[in-house]
Amino acid sequence: MNQSTKASASGRGALARAEDSPVRGAGIGLRRRHFSEILEHERPLDFLEIIPENYVGKGGRYLHMLDACAERWPILAHGVSMSIGGPDPLDHEYLAALRQLLDRIGAPFYTDHLCFATLGGRTTFDLLPLPFNEEAVRHTAARVRELADALDRPIALENISYYAQMPTSDLDEGAFVSAVIQEADCMLLLDVNNVFVNARNHELNPSELLWQLPVDRACQIHLAGHKLEGPRLLDNHGAPVCEEVWALYREVIERCGPIPTLIEWDTQIPELAAVLDQADLARVILDEGQP
Repeated sequence: MNQSTKASASGRGALARAEDSPVRGAGIGLRRRHFSEILEHERPLDFLEIIPENYVGKGGRYLHMLDACAERWPILAHGVSMSIGGPDPLDHEYLAALRQLLDRIGAPFYTDHLCFATLGGRTTFDLLPLPFNEEAVRHTAARVRELADALDRPIALENISYYAQMPTSDLDEGAFVSAVIQEADCMLLLDVNNVFVNARNHELNPSELLWQLPVDRACQIHLAGHKLEGPRLLDNHGAPVCEEVWALYREVIERCGPIPTLIEWDTQIPELAAVLDQADLARVILDEGQP
């Protein structure tokens, strides 16, 4: 197993930003659709990212594939169900199993979404926005610190796409995300597609919204596709990255330098070659941003 990426320091604040990460370049998500060919291809690929909920407590083919991939590439873990801003207590039994998985793959940090996804023990199967206010900042930041201690590694939160603003919000998105990141002393997983989707859906300027986020704390970038449904853009991770999102991404890399970048493709997943083509495009921009 590749242990070179294992975190040498634990807890919050140990990894501040992209240049501190042992992961570099452009990666893709490890998806079951590509299990039969991922280990056979010879094209450039810098890292993989897993959805840990698919592996915690699992064995058999999933774990065998994960171990084989960890021998070849660094692997990051991006959770989808932590509900870090929600009211339900964090599940420390699950966190113990998650930490074992993160140790197994040598994940230098753990990422999840700045949202809530459970209420009263019931999951919504969606990533719902928090109210953008100071109470939510304090509540979420405290839970991020609890999560970092439980997993014994730094945490990065992703800016989510959202389609309606929660009642009691009195901050804008950029101010809210920045306040949580600062209060929790954690990192940002910058989803550039979500920036574009939110800007278009809420009639904002995408570039202005981008730079209202704490981009200087970004340790990783996500790029994905979306679709138009009625008057709104939906963040469905089911298409190539559009030109406007590539332009926003280039803004980030030109100003901030190379940040490890993942291509997310989770619905209508094409053949592996098509996903790798998108990673190649990201790598060209990353190489242009090298000092």
